[in-house]
Amino acid sequence: MRFNPEEIKTAAKEDFDAAWNNGRQYVKRANINQGYPHMELNYGKVHPVYETISRLREAYLRMGFHEMMNPLIVDEKEVHKQFGHEALAVLDRCFYIGGLPRPNVGISDERIAMIKGMIGDIGEEGIERIRKILHSYKKGDIEGDDLVPEMSIELAVSDSLIVEMIDQVFPEFKELAPVCGRKTLRSHMTSGWFISLSGILERAEPPFNFFSIDRCFRREQAEDAARLMTYYSASCVIMDEDVTVDHGKAVAQGLLAQFGFEKFRFRPDEKRSKYYVPDTQIEVFAYHPKLVGSKTKYSDGWVEIATFGIYSPTALAEYEIPYPVMNLGLGVERLAMILYGAMDVRSLTYPQIPQYSPWNMQDSELAKMVYVEKTPATPEGEQILAAIVKQCDLHGSEPSPCEFSAWEGTVYGRKVKVSVVEPEENTKLCGPAAFNEVLAFKSDILGLPNNKKWEEAFENDSARTGIRFIDAFAAQSAWEIEEAAKNGEKLVETRVRIVKVPSEINIRIKPLAQRYITSNNKKIDIRGPVFTTVRAEIE
Repeated sequence: MRFNPEEIKTAAKEDFDAAWNNGRQYVKRANINQGYPHMELNYGKVHPVYETISRLREAYLRMGFHEMMNPLIVDEKEVHKQFGHEALAVLDRCFYIGGLPRPNVGISDERIAMIKGMIGDIGEEGIERIRKILHSYKKGDIEGDDLVPEMSIELAVSDSLIVEMIDQVFPEFKELAPVCGRKTLRSHMTSGWFISLSGILERAEPPFNFFSIDRCFRREQAEDAARLMTYYSASCVIMDEDVTVDHGKAVAQGLLAQFGFEKFRFRPDEKRSKYYVPDTQIEVFAYHPKLVGSKTKYSDGWVEIATFGIYSPTALAEYEIPYPVMNLGLGVERLAMILYGAMDVRSLTYPQIPQYSPWNMQDSELAKMVYVEKTPATPEGEQILAAIVKQCDLHGSEPSPCEFSAWEGTVYGRKVKVSVVEPEENTKLCGPAAFNEVLAFKSDILGLPNNKKWEEAFENDSARTGIRFIDAFAAQSAWEIEEAAKNGEKLVETRVRIVKVPSEINIRIKPLAQRYITSNNKKIDIRGPVFTTVRAEIE
């Protein structure tokens, strides 16, 4: 909090040690539910696939490639031009784009009666407006998402009534079935490269070095640990009169070496796609030391990571392209799986979907989900909380019966005197568990003493809640004192004995953490003998 430098300097000259110790009063004490680790400076968490895309973009740019965005929607005739006799096999894996047809809707006398019954007597003029709007919709002059607003404005009727009227009077809209056209979603980046290269040749001359990292769509029979129906392809092309297979080898090494791959093998691809020149389709195998000994099928360190080839003149000629083109592509998700040690592409890509990914929470995350339920609402209440804790820290081991004055002041205009007491004999002011701290340890939430036995649990500050049993109890005591002062009570006594569950010590755990702990067969163990009493006399 703010202070007066001149007063501090004067005080330091008079008694430096006292002034130095008094510095504590200028350091604001965080609310019990707002201190570390509940307080955090958040930062964004990258998605592994997008992070890999970002790194690939930088890698390509460093190698002198220019970025290009290729067409995503490709007419099936382009696939025939590019893949020749293989086109049908390729198209079998493509998603065709469909849409709902525009229905030809008539308005009979029966429907007119239904319309008027729902939205009121709009007259012949209103019915004619509906006819015109539906006709414009049929022609495509009005888009589907503008149909309801257009009718609402023209008829001066709420859009909710229009929606209900269309739903009940015109069942044709509900009975519509999608109809596919001849356009497909790109299944290979190659489909876009032919179109892009053909276009750019009208405006520039090679050599060209381009790359594109974008989504492709493949109609797989099913998704599994190794494949998805939509994936990212990191693809590049080099167009040059003198391009060779060696360009592909150089690009593969130059690109993948930036990701830690050290050795490379190049083998002819048995697939022999017709859009490549025969014997130029090459698989790239690369060695990554991170994979050695891993629990993957690449435990020897070698992985098939990319494919390249020289586009066939028979395909290029269909686009009036007279230059040879080297094309290299790799799947971003496969590279990301290697870099992040993932075993399943589904859990890597969609970690938020439970069926694909195990639920893992760090102890630091669990610690943030523990909080004190009842806390004081006033500055005086905060002072009472701190005063109770201070007396327990100082005198917790004092033999009973005993009583220690903790705080005197005014709460809600009433004088209050607070004491920590233990009336019973042959015990202590505080029980042995009073100073246990709540923390997360190996996915358990525990209330533990800070001693040598539990040294490992306490060494991770980010998993410590900073909430001791006595802190939570003092917060409840202060809250009850505030309530008593507000409600006109004269005496309030807050007592805790043996704690068996968190709520008995004024501690709550968020349902999300409880669900995680239960689903992973972990435990919440917050219990122990606290035996502390706070008494407040109110005038």
